[in-house]
Amino acid sequence: MTHPTAHASGTFAIGGDLTVHRLGFGAMRITGPGIWGDPVDPQEARRVLARLPELGVDLVDTADSYGPFVSEDLLREALHPYPGMLIATKGGLTRHGPDVWQPVGRPEYLRQCVLMSLRRLGVERIDLWQLHRIDPAVPRDEQFGVMKEMRDEGLIRHLGLSQVSVEEIEAARAVVPIATVQNLYHLARRDSEEALAYCEAHGIGFIPWFPLAAGALAKPGGLLDDVAGRLGASHGQVALAWLLRKSPVMLPIPGTGKVAHLEENVAAAALELPDDDFAALDAAGAAAWAEELAQRG
Repeated sequence: MTHPTAHASGTFAIGGDLTVHRLGFGAMRITGPGIWGDPVDPQEARRVLARLPELGVDLVDTADSYGPFVSEDLLREALHPYPGMLIATKGGLTRHGPDVWQPVGRPEYLRQCVLMSLRRLGVERIDLWQLHRIDPAVPRDEQFGVMKEMRDEGLIRHLGLSQVSVEEIEAARAVVPIATVQNLYHLARRDSEEALAYCEAHGIGFIPWFPLAAGALAKPGGLLDDVAGRLGASHGQVALAWLLRKSPVMLPIPGTGKVAHLEENVAAAALELPDDDFAALDAAGAAAWAEELAQRG
């Protein structure tokens, strides 16, 4: 039986010259609990990765801190030399235990991150390397500067940022071209609307992390539940369909360690969200976010 593929999500050219299908894969969940250590089921994780090219998924997002190192190692084992695929990775976060993440943005450390990711992934150049977080303890121009140096040296093709504001994107772009921005964003989380609009205006890919979340909208009997039921889809599929329709620069990267869940996510690329449902979900998500902000005071 033919399974829906990521081809239905359309394409986007990262950096203007690396064309990928817009629905990608986040390789964080192929690690252990707390994104620490090996996955509970290593063989299933390998099957997930092997299924990606069969489903037309050609954008894979990972990081040296996933495991740490486990995700990059598994990607090389399962997919190297990555024919027709773009393997994006990140650096700049250190790990000291499950669910513990600390930024380190010293230029020499960021260079080490890139050199070690090159070795683990088995490539001579990283197509897309993203600064996982701007380290507030290090002048940001020093961080952007070493990114430019490594790009100029040919170690990196395109550069991205993660969890940044419009002001920070512009500051980085004053030093080096930025191809992607990866921020927390989903149906009910809208504090990156300005960053999304900026990316759209400047042809920068926007990678929403935690894309399947929907907050209170996912409660039984709610709007998302109603739309999913009428469309014969899961909540996650509707959330992904909404993201893909929200902006042409949107590049969702849902992650999972299960083949069945991967196939379910990829099928969202072919889900047609009616105009009225898109508008209703868009408004409800914005309202839910505004309510959350009000409750925070």
